Amino acid sequence: MHARISSLTHFLWSTAFCLFFVIFLTIPCLAHSPNEVVTLPEMIVEGKRPIAASSQRIILNEDILLQPQGRPADLLRLAPGLITLEHSGGAGKADQFLLRGFDADHGTDLALHVDGMPINMRSHAHGQGYGDINFIIPETVEEIAVQKGPYHVEYGDYATAGAANYVTRKSVPETVIQAAGGSFNTQRYLFMSSPFQEHFRTLVAGEFYYTDGPYDFVNRNTRYNGLAKLTLEPSAQSELSVTLTQYYGQWNGSGQIPLREVEANRLDRFDSLDPSEGGKSVRSTGRLDYHYDFAGGGTAFANLWAQYYYLSLFTNFTFFLNDPVNGDGIEQTDRRWLTGGDLGYRQSFRLLDREGLITAGLQTRFDKIRVRLGTQRKRDPLAITQESDIFEASYSPYLKLDLQFLPWLKFVGGGRVDVFTYNVDDRCGTSCSIRPDGTASDAIASGKANVIFGPWAHTEFFLNVGTGFHSNDARDVVMNSSATTLPRAIGYELGIRSQPWAWADFLATFWLLDLQSELVFVGDEGTTEPRGKTRRLGTELSARISPVEWLSIRGDITYTDAKFRKTGDSIPLAPEFTAFSSVTTHFPFGLSGTLQMLTVGSRAATEDRSVLLEPFTIFDLILRYKIPVSLPTGRLDAFFSIRNLTDTDWRQAQFLYESRLPGEPTEGVSDIHFVPGTPRMFMGGLTWTLGL
Repeated sequence: MHARISSLTHFLWSTAFCLFFVIFLTIPCLAHSPNEVVTLPEMIVEGKRPIAASSQRIILNEDILLQPQGRPADLLRLAPGLITLEHSGGAGKADQFLLRGFDADHGTDLALHVDGMPINMRSHAHGQGYGDINFIIPETVEEIAVQKGPYHVEYGDYATAGAANYVTRKSVPETVIQAAGGSFNTQRYLFMSSPFQEHFRTLVAGEFYYTDGPYDFVNRNTRYNGLAKLTLEPSAQSELSVTLTQYYGQWNGSGQIPLREVEANRLDRFDSLDPSEGGKSVRSTGRLDYHYDFAGGGTAFANLWAQYYYLSLFTNFTFFLNDPVNGDGIEQTDRRWLTGGDLGYRQSFRLLDREGLITAGLQTRFDKIRVRLGTQRKRDPLAITQESDIFEASYSPYLKLDLQFLPWLKFVGGGRVDVFTYNVDDRCGTSCSIRPDGTASDAIASGKANVIFGPWAHTEFFLNVGTGFHSNDARDVVMNSSATTLPRAIGYELGIRSQPWAWADFLATFWLLDLQSELVFVGDEGTTEPRGKTRRLGTELSARISPVEWLSIRGDITYTDAKFRKTGDSIPLAPEFTAFSSVTTHFPFGLSGTLQMLTVGSRAATEDRSVLLEPFTIFDLILRYKIPVSLPTGRLDAFFSIRNLTDTDWRQAQFLYESRLPGEPTEGVSDIHFVPGTPRMFMGGLTWTLGL
């Protein structure tokens, strides 16, 4: 009881400190004299965005708008080698992420953020690092910054394979009202507007999405999203932004079906063995971003956030393997409050007549969690396997240096220390088979270095090295004294980026990543799975050409070799070959479109490669047209998309494990279980854009 009170007190004091910090900085700014304000004319400055690694990619808003509607995770496919797949035949659940030889499950090795606010859930009921981004409205996103490898100081937990940050707009120039519909009773409605833009900027957006899905039962995937954002300048030297979001989603899932039943024609690929699978999720978020610019080139900043999160998830992976009477249905519930922030100071300087920037900051995060794992039959609870209260906290001071040593030599890097504390209280007592309880703490230091050479002849060379980590589940940490709490990753990267002509851009990256031995918590079972040391190495090749103003062509190819270092065996499920290509046109008469192709090659289902997962290639076509009609106010745009243009039978998430159906051996049958890929799907609609 004392530990629980102490954790709550710590939580409240930390939140109060963060709020006090912002108020302390804001009050002097609000008290400035009007005579001190100097209004400058608006200026537009264009320049090439600096990058620290050849694999770094910025996904712009114009690229986002030329993507199929409905799933914000699919936008990440625009980054080479980053693949998102539906995990359970219902788009309400977090996606499965494939990147750099990692089947990162729902986000264990991919750090996801929105405006710097972390999305991955620590010690989650379903899986460590669970990253559900269904609460993002794609049209409100200004850009997505994707950074691969553990080379970037601002990212800590989960940023081993990479990190992605969705940056939202501050306002929109026009009001947008959109209605769309298509196959499988799919509907989507969008409203987005900036009612005030003079003394401060605002953004209000709402989204409703519904689909029955292609399954033989009704998917009923329903999503409500809302966003409100206010940005103002308390003084000429400062900016304050407040963002609120609200998400509600529910769905029925097909689950992962056994291949043996489909091949024997006893089960359609879009059918389900347990249509009671599915779930419900809620997420409320609040963000406060503030910065104050001092006269000497310094900037103080405070980025604070808070979230409420809830998930109730019903799944059945093995059917009747463990319980031949009621079946193996499980229920996982996660309810939490979490808060944190990034506080710091940034100072520009000159060293030997060279420009530099140094940033010192502190990132904090506090999760107050209640998680439960139990058994169920058709969503009726049977028994509780595990139920815990968790308070998990982290404190991460960091120092970043950006220095232009010479006109052709730049350094970006620094270091961070991440300190974790864990407090787990068992709520279940003797009635549960798994009863984690206790406290623990650990810390890890990480160093990052990025060196950029050039440009010479419009060509830059990049050398990157860094260490990172992903945290393990608090329940495992307090139960298993031999568990590696914060397994370390060490990465190396060599890259080249060349733009020999204004209309062509080429990139090549060669990388290596070693991951320390670890114990991974399996939320579905409430147990741990040991893993040995691993090594992943690979290459990424990318080209973008625009031979004429209205045409752009893109091609990305990645190859990865992922092995256990001790045995040399393959890492199951690790992606090996991926490719993404697109042809995009922008005609002067108002028509624009994209034809794109995604390929994921065969990959190992077992360490000895005796079973391989099926590869796939799918095509999508997206068209947008500015309708040339005169309206009293605004204009009309039409859009149309065909997903899986060739109607390919393909598999999304694929796994090899034992399951049992009635009449099968008690020990079960080892088989591939998969989620069917979306068949050919049509969707179209209209966008009414009104001037503000």
